[in-house]
Amino acid sequence: MSLEAAPQVWLVSLETTADVLEQLAPQERRWCAALPEPRRSRYAASRALLRAQLAVPLRCDPAAVPLHSPPGEAPRLEAGYGWTGISHSGDALLTAWSSRPIGVDLEPLSRRLAAVALLQRHFPAAERRQLLDGPWSRDPRSLQRAVLTSWVHKEAAIKWRRSSLAVELRHWCYDHCRRELRQLVDGAAPPCWSRQQGEWLLAVVGEGAQRARLVEPMP
Repeated sequence: MSLEAAPQVWLVSLETTADVLEQLAPQERRWCAALPEPRRSRYAASRALLRAQLAVPLRCDPAAVPLHSPPGEAPRLEAGYGWTGISHSGDALLTAWSSRPIGVDLEPLSRRLAAVALLQRHFPAAERRQLLDGPWSRDPRSLQRAVLTSWVHKEAAIKWRRSSLAVELRHWCYDHCRRELRQLVDGAAPPCWSRQQGEWLLAVVGEGAQRARLVEPMP
């Protein structure tokens, strides 16, 4: 295992087969048993797939991946095994592994946002001015896409920090011309990467993000 390898990102369907679900650890099975449907199936599928994917860079069996991932918490690996991230929307699952802290987010391009209301309420002044005074404001579809692009970057950044939207969302500014992120309170400016893949918009934030490799893209 090379802990200096480029971040690896997987975009897969949450629909799984029984043999994939058998990859869950005993504790994960117990957590599953306590969850109601459909949350139980979603948790089981996401963690089984995450284990199968992490087994590749870690070069071990999926069941042996040193993963701690209780329901409702960000998954984490034991010290020395790198970092992981996860995001799901609809039937799609986005996961990542990196040698450094990493955050990922996934949104459908079809998601409809109250773009003006959202940026007026949650975006910092500099970003509001950039979007409302720039070319994005001339076309509602362009503004929707810009706001969604900003949103996935910020969600990924907040996951990278292991923080929360309530605490940090208004402090993150995305420069739509430079495609750069900055945290306005402490000046953090993590590398970021995004792309459209089919009907999805993905973002990766953290050291080495520009080198991130999408291993298993959905069609």
